[in-house]
Amino acid sequence: MPQIRPATAADLPAILDIYNHAVLHTTATYDHTPVSLQSREEWFAGRQREGFPVLVAEDDGGAVVGWASYGPFRPKLGYSRTVEHSVYLSPAAQGQGLGGQLLEALIAQATTEGYHLMIGVVDAENDGSLRFHERHGFSEAGRLPQAGHKFGRWLDATFVVRRLQEMDAPGHGEQ
Repeated sequence: MPQIRPATAADLPAILDIYNHAVLHTTATYDHTPVSLQSREEWFAGRQREGFPVLVAEDDGGAVVGWASYGPFRPKLGYSRTVEHSVYLSPAAQGQGLGGQLLEALIAQATTEGYHLMIGVVDAENDGSLRFHERHGFSEAGRLPQAGHKFGRWLDATFVVRRLQEMDAPGHGEQ
């Protein structure tokens, strides 16, 4: 049975392979060139230092076939209760429900940690990702026309949001 668990440094090569496949073959990220293992190590260390989760999905054989994380939406204090998430799967793992398991685990953790809103940024032509987010309680909050480019064309970015819990806004100057 597939398992969702916190990532370790030993998972970074698999996380890197999954991400770089998306870089080279999809518009799931607007990165144009593959990232290095060192950059993933720095990213992972930053997530750990800042207290943000990185989760992985393992297949029945124990291989990492997906990962998910969230981090700050914007660095200003007024956004401190909002996070932006990412979910990536290897091509072979897509369509098996693992992405949903990863996302639901992120949602549960963000809610427990007191976050109010979770945001995703999805390429507007990625109907599969838009439907995926809708199934998990996200709604479209806006589109930024021609906000990015990849593969020689302009891309529209769609913001999807899910309110995690009702809460009073923090007082002025509070996190």
